[in-house]
Amino acid sequence: MEVIAENFDLYARGFLRTLGICLWGTVGSLALGSLLGAFRISPIPPLRWFAGAYVNVIRNCPLTVVLFFCAFGLPELGINQSYYRFALLGLILYTAAFVCEAVRSGINAVPAGQAEAARALGLTFSQSLRLVVMPQALRSVVPPLGSVIIAMFKNSAIVGAFGVGGELFSVGNQLTSAEGYAALPVLTGVAIGYLLITIPAGIALGVIERRVAIAR
Repeated sequence: MEVIAENFDLYARGFLRTLGICLWGTVGSLALGSLLGAFRISPIPPLRWFAGAYVNVIRNCPLTVVLFFCAFGLPELGINQSYYRFALLGLILYTAAFVCEAVRSGINAVPAGQAEAARALGLTFSQSLRLVVMPQALRSVVPPLGSVIIAMFKNSAIVGAFGVGGELFSVGNQLTSAEGYAALPVLTGVAIGYLLITIPAGIALGVIERRVAIAR
């Protein structure tokens, strides 16, 4: 524990950097995944095909491959950004595929009669989805979506291997490689940092799940 106490400021900065990655990743993957989920059930065939192909390709690729493509493939296409943005983009693109399937499963759990009634009232597809289907689907989406988000928080450790800098993974690497500290106490501090993110997130998601269950 002496290592953690001596380098508390470094761990604190790494924790905040990692927390920022998790928060941006959550917002981006929820937005993109929800959009893809709507595409998956869209009455427009090209949108369904695009979303289906995206999910099948991304879900069957390791996260490291997606990150390598973003970090080293996109620059060859003339897209140049910092490793932080490339790594965050890869994390969002990867997680969005799983969010999409969670959203789609929740939408499919809503009785078909609800959408038919919305259409009978003259609502468009987007209106019925936004006003009728999605509010009900949310109740079924929360548990699997929570698991996806927690998994993304843990996957953020892999992002640190791509030169992001300043987050918990880099802190552990700096202390063990550059400053010569023993690996076990250093990694204990890194693990504590991730637990401080994932455990409260799990508790919050559990509270949301119980509130949604009461509203059924």
